[in-house]
Amino acid sequence: MSSKAPAPSEFIETRAMRSLVAVSFSHVTKTYRLYKNDRTRLMAAFWPSTPFDTIQANDDLSFEIERGEAVAFLGRNGAGKSTALKIITGVTAPTSGTVEVHGRVSALLDLTAGFDNQLTGRENLVLRSRLWGLGTEEITALLPDIIDFAAIGKFIDQPMRTYSAGMKARLGFSFASSLKPDILILDEVLAVGDRNFSNKSLTRMQEIMARDGITLLFVTHALNSAANFCKRALVIDHGSLQFDGTIDDGIAFYEKSTD
Repeated sequence: MSSKAPAPSEFIETRAMRSLVAVSFSHVTKTYRLYKNDRTRLMAAFWPSTPFDTIQANDDLSFEIERGEAVAFLGRNGAGKSTALKIITGVTAPTSGTVEVHGRVSALLDLTAGFDNQLTGRENLVLRSRLWGLGTEEITALLPDIIDFAAIGKFIDQPMRTYSAGMKARLGFSFASSLKPDILILDEVLAVGDRNFSNKSLTRMQEIMARDGITLLFVTHALNSAANFCKRALVIDHGSLQFDGTIDDGIAFYEKSTD
């Protein structure tokens, strides 16, 4: 944990696992500006006084997750769960507060994000691997498993504009789940493709969770899946933490709050 006073909008990330804490949020707030339309949004870039509304996706959110924990994030749509995960991955930054992330993060949020439709599936895999910082030997060793698991056949060497949405999602899941992260983030992505592939995905996730030291952050409305994978639950509502405890108590709290 950092001993210095946190500066507003501070984001701290390190790949070295310097402590037993995998993720720490300290009084994190994320505020979005809402403009009437695209024209007023463009005007705001030149005239700061342009009127806007605000919404706090996360509001004074604080929690710690230790290395090796499996934690379910529960809450209604729009509660702020996905925003918290996007902050952890670095997709967005907090408006205020301090975030610490210790370890390499792999996020299965939008499985089709980052693909170039003009490139083949194989070329996209190489490109995404490069962006992950993998070397040529690592990529060469990793690709056969990714391609085999995705099971899209000869389409792997066809432009991704020819893929169905399901094929893209399968390739995205196969890539993200074949990596060996310290922290794995899942956001409602286990129901991928047909039933057979969905079952393969669940088995893959169980294998990943069996590895020592991996931290799982799981956003889902499927409470049975949350109970199967996680031992702890955080319930978030209107951007604030409402409950932090065991998965069984968390599910009971969430179900009662949604009655």
